[in-house]
Order: sequence, then structure tokens, then C-alpha cells
Amino acid sequence: MHLLRSLLLASALFTGVAVAADHHDKSTGPSAVKMANYPLTTCVVSDDKLGGDMGKPVEYTYKQAGKPDRLVIFCCKDCIKDFEKEPAKYLKKIDDAAAAKAKASK
Repeated sequence: MHLLRSLLLASALFTGVAVAADHHDKSTGPSAVKMANYPLTTCVVSDDKLGGDMGKPVEYTYKQAGKPDRLVIFCCKDCIKDFEKEPAKYLKKIDDAAAAKAKASK
């Protein structure tokens, strides 16, 4: 029950952040607020540091019918193609990181 509550809280956080995200505008990276609220410091696909050697991180809004939009932050636009092949795999990594971050903050 406690894990479910943490996941719901993390999901609500992602939903609120994702509403403002626009994956079509790659000219600027995520704001400091988005980066602070995002549970990963590395790209969910490549494991490269976000904002590292690859330049500004790339915001992406993952949309799935019947589910809230999700913010995903990549190290570069090339990782989007790999993400789209197996989104559930990568979303799980984000959810697991969010749950661990929520647990650690208690």
C-alpha cells in the first residue's frame, strides 16, 4: 500500500510536469525545476549524464491513449527512437527511480 501511494504521488508529479512539456520544441533544455523534480540524473536509454557531453537534455512528452502524459528527459534526440521501441521498459525505470527517490526523502 505504501509503495502504491509513492507511485501515485510520483505519477501525479510527472503528470503535472508533463502538461507543460512540449516534445516538439527541442531548442531549449528542461528548466531547472523540471530537472529537480525528474527522478533520474542520467538518460533513461543511454545512461549518459543529463546535461553532460551530449549537450542540453531533450524533453519529450510520451502520450498514450487513456493515460496521463509523461515527461521523459533524454541526453539527446537520438535516444527517442530507442525509447519508442520499448516505452514500457524505460517508463518502468523512471517509475522505479521515482519510488526510490520518494522513499529516500522520508
